[in-house]
Amino acid sequence: MQHDKIVVGLDIGTTKICALVGRKNEFGKLEILGLGKAVSEGVVRGIVSNIDKTVDAIKKAIKQAEEQSGINIGVVNVGIAGQHIKSLQHNGSITRASAETEITQADVERLTSDMYRLVTPPGSQIIHVMPQDYKVDYEEGILDPVGMSGVRLEGNFHIITAQSTAINNIYKCVTKAGLEIDNLILEPLASSMSVLSDEEKEAGVALIDIGGGTTDLAVFKDGIIRHAAVLPFGGNIITSDIKQGCLVMQNQAEQLKVKFGKAIAEEASEYEIVSIPGLRDRAPKEISLKNLAYIIEARMEEIVELVYAEIQRLGFQDKLAAGIVMTGGGSQLQNLVQLTEYVTGLDTRIGYPNEHLGKSKIEAVKSPMYATTVGLVLAGYRSIDDRVAQRGYDEPEQNHYRAAPDTRATVAPAAAPQNIQTPAQPAAEQPAKKSSGAGDFFQKILSRTKGLLIDDFDDKQY
Repeated sequence: MQHDKIVVGLDIGTTKICALVGRKNEFGKLEILGLGKAVSEGVVRGIVSNIDKTVDAIKKAIKQAEEQSGINIGVVNVGIAGQHIKSLQHNGSITRASAETEITQADVERLTSDMYRLVTPPGSQIIHVMPQDYKVDYEEGILDPVGMSGVRLEGNFHIITAQSTAINNIYKCVTKAGLEIDNLILEPLASSMSVLSDEEKEAGVALIDIGGGTTDLAVFKDGIIRHAAVLPFGGNIITSDIKQGCLVMQNQAEQLKVKFGKAIAEEASEYEIVSIPGLRDRAPKEISLKNLAYIIEARMEEIVELVYAEIQRLGFQDKLAAGIVMTGGGSQLQNLVQLTEYVTGLDTRIGYPNEHLGKSKIEAVKSPMYATTVGLVLAGYRSIDDRVAQRGYDEPEQNHYRAAPDTRATVAPAAAPQNIQTPAQPAAEQPAKKSSGAGDFFQKILSRTKGLLIDDFDDKQY
């Protein structure tokens, strides 16, 4: 693992588009070199709805990050979310030639690759295949089969699918912004990498990431992700409720929520009143903080109940020894921890993405708001399945979370900012890393296409 390798995370969110440039320091901690942020106007509930607006915001965020870090950005790790995300369990198996030889990493890779060829509903495709456990011949519940002997290798897999159009729109936006996608990663998985400890994942934990347009859920047990879901509600719906309930403008509603909002109405004072300037010669509007809290509590309780219903549907409510970790911009709402504990009966804490961060000049990244973006940078160094990393396969090229469509165009890296000296080694390293394996890349596409054609041909033999 090179310490000077630069990784860039790009979070295309509903309220903000954020780019983060990171590098591992000599202690293995993540050092943030640059942060770029732009208002997101072309994304609705985690899905790109306006290509041009999204491209402009990406360019703006990337330019800021380049100027702050002095790094020429060419390749990014991008997050994906939205209600279209589906999570399912599937079994697969392969038969090996001999029971005498040991199971190798190549056998495990072959079994995992087969999962990407599953038939998914029209218009959707697989973005992540994550092993739960393996079975070698008749031996069940094996977490790592490498080195064992057996003829039949079976695996239980957690498969996550996304809508093809949503994936293609993300690719289109990033490519039009002059960048190339290295990995497309499910956002709750990225957030979990930055805010959850290994002990919590082992004991059983639910991560709830409240963003602007969506609330993401990831459930871990025994160190392995067991479920992921994206709910189409977030902080923006609370802002809309305040706007309608208090008859104020959208930006005023957002400020009221951030500055004075409480998730439990009992905690708000009946006598405190906020005065908002009136429109065009009208008298100022007075809003009771108690009423404001009632509006927020009603909606927030509904969001937490929906997430908890999903946890109950899976039967995990009694298996989460580490309880719930809340992160994302929406988790900063006052009294939210108490409300969540009241609704779910589970211990709750706020997740800050500082466990893996080294000393950084940019203190803002330690906010829960940047949990996903920090996680996207970490994903460039770590595998989502820690068992792969433990075997020494922790280079990103070996991970099982590459995006399904291989339609990436190699785009010339964005021009470096004029008045900044770009460090020679890291800047050259990112684009160069891709170009060196161009031959292999096209070879992989050809062999994959051949495999799919053969499968298709076999299916038609009635």
